[in-house]
Amino acid sequence: MKLFRQIRHSLLDDGNLKGHLIYAAGEILLIMIGVLLAFQVNTWNEKRNNKKAELIYYLNIKRQLNEDRGFISRNIDYNNRYLKQFKHAAHIIEANDRSKTDSLVKIALNLFRYSDFHRTSNIYETIVNGGQIKLIHNQNVIEGLQRLEETYVYINKMEDIHFEVIKTIVLPDLVKSIQFYPPKVESPDELYTFQFKNRFTLLVDIMKEKNEVYKKAIHNIDNIIELTNRELSSNDS
Repeated sequence: MKLFRQIRHSLLDDGNLKGHLIYAAGEILLIMIGVLLAFQVNTWNEKRNNKKAELIYYLNIKRQLNEDRGFISRNIDYNNRYLKQFKHAAHIIEANDRSKTDSLVKIALNLFRYSDFHRTSNIYETIVNGGQIKLIHNQNVIEGLQRLEETYVYINKMEDIHFEVIKTIVLPDLVKSIQFYPPKVESPDELYTFQFKNRFTLLVDIMKEKNEVYKKAIHNIDNIIELTNRELSSNDS
């Protein structure tokens, strides 16, 4: 800038008006170029920081979804364990197999057990409320999270239905029919009625539907994780 000032003063001292105007235009042009370069650098830095933030969100999404997947898988195992027992109990009652009354009593005492996956908050809701959704450019990830949120709502609804059936239908009859500790049944005939079989059948139907929605959630999770892995890999290369 000192050199430019010297040139400008020299042109003025020499009375070279035309040269001075050309110099002034050049000086303005240089200032404009400097401003544009500064703006460009600032824009580039902002894009770079946004990309870093986006990748962090992908990592956080992947971490929570892996946690959810593990939790849902454990609920599937738990659900299937008792689903198998309840099917067996319904078969015992259907066959009127009195030699397996003790087994029937033990299974009946498990009627109040149920899997329970409740995700009170989810990633999609978090990034929308926090405004971070504008940083995620992969629309497929956003749509996948939306579908997963809907699946979680359905899971929560099924868990609530399961609990209500146990509380209002199954447990009252169970208390009347079986002594919990030590396990004992006063009237075995009550265990072989169609009403008692209906308790098992009702829960089996609910648990089957829960299995389907659990598997749907895992399928959604796997798809989203695959998308996030692609985004992370493309930025590593």
